[in-house]
Amino acid sequence: MELISYSYSPLSLLAPAVAIGLAVLTRQTLLSLGAGILVGALLLTGFDVMHMVQYLLESFTKVFWDDGINSWSVYILLFLVCLGIMTSFIALAGGTRAFGEWARKRVKTARGSQVLTVALGVIIFIDDYFNALAVGNICRPLTDRNRVSRAKLAYLIDSTAAPVCVLMPISSWGAYIIALIGTILATHEITDYSSFSAFISIIPMNLYAFFALAMVIAAASMDLNVGPMHKHAMRADQGELYDESRGKPMGATEIEDTGQGTVADLVAPVLVLVLSTVTALIYTGASALAEAGQAFSVLGAFENTDVSTSLLIGGCIGLIVSFAMLSRQKVSGDRVMNAFAEGVKSMMGAIYILVLAWVLVEIIGSLETGKYLAGLVSDSISISWLPALVFLISGAMAFATGTSWGTFGIMLPIAGDMAAATEIALILPMMGAVLAGAVFGDHCSPISDTTILSSTGASCHHLDHVMTQLPYCVTVAVLCIVGYLVIGATGSAMMGFAVTAALFAGVLLVFRKLSLMNRAERDSRSFA
Repeated sequence: MELISYSYSPLSLLAPAVAIGLAVLTRQTLLSLGAGILVGALLLTGFDVMHMVQYLLESFTKVFWDDGINSWSVYILLFLVCLGIMTSFIALAGGTRAFGEWARKRVKTARGSQVLTVALGVIIFIDDYFNALAVGNICRPLTDRNRVSRAKLAYLIDSTAAPVCVLMPISSWGAYIIALIGTILATHEITDYSSFSAFISIIPMNLYAFFALAMVIAAASMDLNVGPMHKHAMRADQGELYDESRGKPMGATEIEDTGQGTVADLVAPVLVLVLSTVTALIYTGASALAEAGQAFSVLGAFENTDVSTSLLIGGCIGLIVSFAMLSRQKVSGDRVMNAFAEGVKSMMGAIYILVLAWVLVEIIGSLETGKYLAGLVSDSISISWLPALVFLISGAMAFATGTSWGTFGIMLPIAGDMAAATEIALILPMMGAVLAGAVFGDHCSPISDTTILSSTGASCHHLDHVMTQLPYCVTVAVLCIVGYLVIGATGSAMMGFAVTAALFAGVLLVFRKLSLMNRAERDSRSFA
């Protein structure tokens, strides 16, 4: 079907603007995504209703079938289902309750449970999807017991997962980025460093990822609750962990357990899930290397791994182990089937949102929103402004399109071309600014799949997560803009990092003061 081109047209922003604007105004995620899809489809088909219907049918079909099974999306959705059922089996076996009781004796405070969540997020750095869902399911019983709001848990998960993945060379993100960097260096005939050493050099220049991680560590260890997060903390103090007026959030299961469970009923399936997923990631990558006739290396394996297949393999094995642990107990078939159904049901909200988000992202790609945003970069702009400008454009692109990986693919080559045409010494800082901006925009976007899965892992209403995370993300982004302006003006990445760190320390003092004032208000209300 022939579609109307909107390359370099501001109309290409209309579909994401409608989806994001309605999401903020109505707080209805499915309605907002659907409206964005409808607007985008009308634009692409020239407001021809019959062609629009045909185009929408094709777009939804592509999520599941595109000249064969669309393994990426189908396997991700099946992984979600596996994880939902596995979580239900663990709950039925009593593993969730047993782990909560075990952890309560050792982690007795809200701060302690938050710090543990962040620590696990750092440890499980292989993939952001896996990180968000695994950490959420492990830590939610503990944070619930310590009355940490689901919105805070979702923030801790989301702002740990992507920053850690983008900073780690041995992760699905790191491998993808290193491959892109290698192509860019070859294009501009840069041989002073390899793609791997360039990635390592970029780490301190990726200001947003570094300081977003620092912020989430501070928010956990100091129990910082600012902006809308304060309201959720107040409700959590009263035992309302999420906005109950809006119903049960996605990702939650409420199953009465057998009363016979042990910590092993949770730890064994989760541990097997982690190990089998990592093994599958390396195995699928090694198989791809072998097919290409290349020697095996861990980095090469992660660069060529099949993430969706690996997640599904790990999910299936984890599910089998959780069923095996449950089978040790005398549980009726009806209760097992009910747990199975509840597990599938718990993930349906996330599946609906993900499918709509993927269709919207496809439509946004056809509208070429990314090209329009990239085209806003002007050759007449002073060199000193380029890193900050690239950060802002990348952030806007990831926010509008809901994909940091897509932003990497578009903006990293553009950043390389701009540096080569102006000041080649800025190529690494500008690529660092692209990575930082993409993660920032992804964090703030309600149509980002990583943000959706963080809401699912925490069992938090999606838009509550988006709105409560914004103050932390935007604050860090403002500091990073200053840092990139310093890098552009001085040419020193170290100077930009130092200035950002100094400003960050000042912001922490302000946030701490606000949190202490909010805590005093919460305590006075509790006392009253």
